[in-house]
Amino acid sequence: MSSQHSVPDPAARRGEEILAVLDTAFGQLLAADPAAFKVKFRKMAASAFAFYRGTACLFYRDLESDGSEGDYLDERTSRVWIHGDLHAENFGTYMDANGRLIFNVNDFDEAYVGPFTWDLKRFAASVALIGYTKALSDDMISGLVRTYATAYRERIRALAGGAKDDDVPPFTLDTAGGPLLGALREARTRTRFGLLDSMTEVRDWERRFAPGGGAIELDPVTREKVLAGFHAYLDTLPESSLARPDSYRVKDVVGRRGIGIGSAGLPSFNILLEGSSDALENDVVIYLKQAQIPAVSRHITEERVRSYFRHEGHRTVISQRALQAHADQWLGWTELDGVGQLVAEVSPYAVDFDWSDIDDPAEIDAVVGDLGRATATMHAAADDSSGHSLVPFSTEQAIDAAIAADEDGFAELLVDFAHSYGARARADHQIFVDLFRNGQIQGL
Repeated sequence: MSSQHSVPDPAARRGEEILAVLDTAFGQLLAADPAAFKVKFRKMAASAFAFYRGTACLFYRDLESDGSEGDYLDERTSRVWIHGDLHAENFGTYMDANGRLIFNVNDFDEAYVGPFTWDLKRFAASVALIGYTKALSDDMISGLVRTYATAYRERIRALAGGAKDDDVPPFTLDTAGGPLLGALREARTRTRFGLLDSMTEVRDWERRFAPGGGAIELDPVTREKVLAGFHAYLDTLPESSLARPDSYRVKDVVGRRGIGIGSAGLPSFNILLEGSSDALENDVVIYLKQAQIPAVSRHITEERVRSYFRHEGHRTVISQRALQAHADQWLGWTELDGVGQLVAEVSPYAVDFDWSDIDDPAEIDAVVGDLGRATATMHAAADDSSGHSLVPFSTEQAIDAAIAADEDGFAELLVDFAHSYGARARADHQIFVDLFRNGQIQGL
């Protein structure tokens, strides 16, 4: 039989699948701003992990046909608040509404309601990818995933048993250790003035955005539209955030365009506000950006979930408030031209967790355990006590009962998935690179 009649190359078939999923997820945005997606895709081409970060859409398409959930998913554990993009780099620091620096999960753009195991599997596969780049053996990677699963399981058990903050405190300057404490200490050295100095300047005794640096001057019509959206946003804030009305006096507005892995092609705006006092060093920068359709939502068909959210901006904020205790006091939503927008502070205290200098296996293991505890705390925060009727039961008790039904299989489920999907992501990355560099992605 000649080669032209042979079975199609598996890599070619997979390439077609990847292209189809990318087109569904990004086609409209790519058509609107192909230059931004060239930047995004070059960043994704840099490593298998960067590719994995940028393809939650592909991950959930694959996961839908995975079928390896065992008995861990039931009517309740299949519909809890989940992060939606829980990989090992989506952790970092933030200052909560009480002024306390916290290390925890961050970036809730993909948050939704779905199976709790989907978060765990996404994290486990990311551990396999990081372990591979650090030349760890398969056995060592298995050990890391078991550490994560065990830490998650123990924290869920404690929370289901009624443990309070004093028993299982968040990661703060007083309770964190190792690289997590390092990130918190770095965040503590940052200042609002340093952030303002990098983005703004003082002209005629008032602070304004500095030209250049990605700032886009707005035409009068767009500016008025953004200001109208901003004033509508104020109605979505908790009453406690509105203690000083002058805090919300607008000083300046500029446009920006996202070019990162997660924000390519999404229009956004920065708004400069008066802040907590008349002093120029207390001014606040907030961002207003178009919220995206979460990848997981394409695979959750329950109408009660879909109809709960007014738009993607509302969905992002409600999800983050559910998943993150004492969230950013500036967090809210609005609309521009009928499209949902997310609004939050450009915080000087946000430090993303950096894995680049963490190479000692024992240190990696300790970090992964801490992230397992953080994941469990996040899942447990979002239930009947969080004030949202979409998940009207105790998440931690539901998850605890599900894991208890098969304790031995829980960690091994994640270990097996980490290895299998880690290998798939590495292979997919190479296929993607070849598609991209050979001009086979439509619209670029």
